[in-house]
Amino acid sequence: MGETALEQLKKMTTVVADTGEFKLIAKYKPTDATTNPSLILNAIKQPHYSNLLQDAIKYAKTKASEKNEIINLASDKLLVIFGAEILKLIPGRVSTEVDARLSFDKEATIKKALRIINLYEEIGINKGRVLIKIASTWEGIQAARELEQKHKIHCNLTLLFSFPQAVACAEAGVTLISPFVGRILDWYKKSTGKNYTAEEDPGVVSVKSIYQYYKKHGYSTIVMGASFRNSGEIIELAGIDFLTISPSLLEELSLSTQSISRKLSVESAKSSDIPKVTFDEKAFRWELNQDAMATEKLSEGIRKFAEDSVTLEKTLESLL
Repeated sequence: MGETALEQLKKMTTVVADTGEFKLIAKYKPTDATTNPSLILNAIKQPHYSNLLQDAIKYAKTKASEKNEIINLASDKLLVIFGAEILKLIPGRVSTEVDARLSFDKEATIKKALRIINLYEEIGINKGRVLIKIASTWEGIQAARELEQKHKIHCNLTLLFSFPQAVACAEAGVTLISPFVGRILDWYKKSTGKNYTAEEDPGVVSVKSIYQYYKKHGYSTIVMGASFRNSGEIIELAGIDFLTISPSLLEELSLSTQSISRKLSVESAKSSDIPKVTFDEKAFRWELNQDAMATEKLSEGIRKFAEDSVTLEKTLESLL
C-alpha cells in the first residue's frame, strides 16, 4: 500500500492537530497542537475529562478568594492543564488562547499572556513550548510585538483574514500566524452564491499570497493555514509552513492514498515580483475597514470565541 495523503503531506508541511482531545492527538501524531475555549468546551463534555475541571477549580481556590477571580483563574488553569497534557503527546508546541474579550486591550492581553506563561512554568513547562494565541486586531498585534521582543514569548496571531493583518504581524515579528481559510470561503460562498474549486477558493488564494509575500521579503513568521472546510483546501496548500487540521479531516487524509504534489515553495516565492508594503495604525484600520469580509469575519470570530469563554466560565462556576 502506498503512502497516505497525510504521510505525504507531513513530508512537505508541519501538521498541527486542531483539537483538545488527547486520544485524537495520540492517534494522528501531529508535531504541534492548538487549543481554544471552543475546543476545550467540546472536550470537557466527555466524562473522562471531568477530573481536569476539578483540578483547575481546586488550584484557583488556593490562589484567589473572590468568586469572579476564582472562575477567571480556573479558566486559565484549565487551558494550561489541557496544554500540558497535550505536550506529553507531541514533540512541538501547543497554542493557548488569550481571552477574546481582551482583543482590543493591548495591556490586558499582555497581562493575561504573562499569567498563562507563568501557569505553564509553575508546572515545569518552558515558555519555548507554548504559543500565546491572540486575535489579529491592531491592539492584539502590538501586544504580540511586546511579548515577542520584551518577554521572548512566542505568539500565534489568529482570526487573520486579510493581507494588512498579515503584513502587520510580520512587521511585529510574531512567531506564527494562522489565517482562516475556510471562514473566508464561507463568506464568499454566502456573498456570491458561487461554488469554488480548491484552486480558486478565496481562502486558499489569500493564504498563498501571504506565504509568497513572507518568503519573498524574508520574514521569519510562520504561516499556518487554519479552519478548513474540505481536504481539497489542505492539499492545495501543500508545502506551506504549517497546517492546523481538524480530526475529521486528519482522518480523511489518513485514509486516502491520493498523490499530493507541492504547491508552495520558498524558491518559487523568492522569484515572484511582489512589492514590499507597510501599514501604520491608520492605514491598517482603513484597509481592514475596506475589506468587508475581513471586518465581518474578525468581529464574528471574536464574538464566538468570547461566547465560548463565557460558557466555559459558567461551566466552571456550576462546579464551585
